[in-house]
Amino acid sequence: MKQSQQKKWKSAIGQFFLTGFVLIAVFLLLSWLVSYVGDYPDEVQNRQGYSEQYPALSEQIWEYRPLVEKYAEQYGVAEHVSTILAMMMQESGGRGNDPMQSSESLCGEIGCIDDPERSIEQGVSFFALSIENAEGDVELAVQAYNFGQGFIQYIEEEQEGYSEEAAIAFSQKMYQEAGKEESIYSCRRAEAEELEACYGDIYYVPSVMSYKQAIEAELEKG
Repeated sequence: MKQSQQKKWKSAIGQFFLTGFVLIAVFLLLSWLVSYVGDYPDEVQNRQGYSEQYPALSEQIWEYRPLVEKYAEQYGVAEHVSTILAMMMQESGGRGNDPMQSSESLCGEIGCIDDPERSIEQGVSFFALSIENAEGDVELAVQAYNFGQGFIQYIEEEQEGYSEEAAIAFSQKMYQEAGKEESIYSCRRAEAEELEACYGDIYYVPSVMSYKQAIEAELEKG
């Protein structure tokens, strides 16, 4: 074999082993990364951006956490702080001057609250009323925060307790009574429009509970 051919052969072998080494290194690095991420079984897509297991949480709700804790203690619902934060996340993501969207529960119309702390105090007090009227049923109280206290009375008269089906039925009833053709209520979801259930948010509870799980998972991390 000529010397030039030997050099080419040795060069090809060297490149083969180098390529193999690089591929092995990349494989080991990817394996390590997968293992590292796997050490967080309950990650939240959050301020650290770990995963997509839970919905994303805004920075604003954490900034309001001390106020939520203050008024939750004042109104006797301190054990429900994560639920209240989850409702804030669903209502506004903590944005705006009325982060709890509690104007309607205070004055019957949107926009009468323009101070975040006032919004939180009113929102917490209204939730406290809901949890009392719902006799501790958190899901019923959460949906009543969206639908109003009439939903609790409806459940007491027509149903055995909160259910998604009951929320849909109540929304349909209220939408029909308002006159769906000229209703003041607008459909927030395509599914609600198909069901003619455009009063409030028929999937408010599942959405809030999803945020609550995300919040509690992050709180566990400290």
